[in-house]
Amino acid sequence: MSSPDNTGVSCHHINNLQLLDAVRQRFEQLLDDESTNKTHHFDGRFENIYPDKSRFPEMDQLSVFLLDLARQRLGTEAELQLGYWFNLMGPGHTTSLHTHEENDELLSGVCYLQVPDESGDIVFPAGDNTHRLTPQTGDVYLFSPSLPHLVEKNCSSENRLSVAFNIGPRR
Repeated sequence: MSSPDNTGVSCHHINNLQLLDAVRQRFEQLLDDESTNKTHHFDGRFENIYPDKSRFPEMDQLSVFLLDLARQRLGTEAELQLGYWFNLMGPGHTTSLHTHEENDELLSGVCYLQVPDESGDIVFPAGDNTHRLTPQTGDVYLFSPSLPHLVEKNCSSENRLSVAFNIGPRR
């Protein structure tokens, strides 16, 4: 695990490509399913896609990994819960500046499942300390829910797929 940088972002990597591929494949199967909820429709795409968790067992193993990272980062053994959604960014798509501080989140993050070259950096604007990360498949970034961030334009000819998440105390 990397230590958080000066913006509070820590970088990690998942080497289990079979797991990432299984999650990606199940997402593709559920993308147009009637049980999948889609929200935040901007510029011709839904920014947040919520497949039915009961039909997505592949996310269980990934969730365990992400919760373990969060416990390490937070320095706690407390029971935590993870809420997640998918971001499918086609060519030309961006995600505007936002934060994740809506509820009682302790940590936010993103895990990259499919990252073509030139598909956009994630940017954490912080005045003179703006931090840019060029993700690769398997990268996981953890950060404070109050940290503003955006995703630059996908300049590739392929889709980029990530799963974003918030982690908070188990209720």
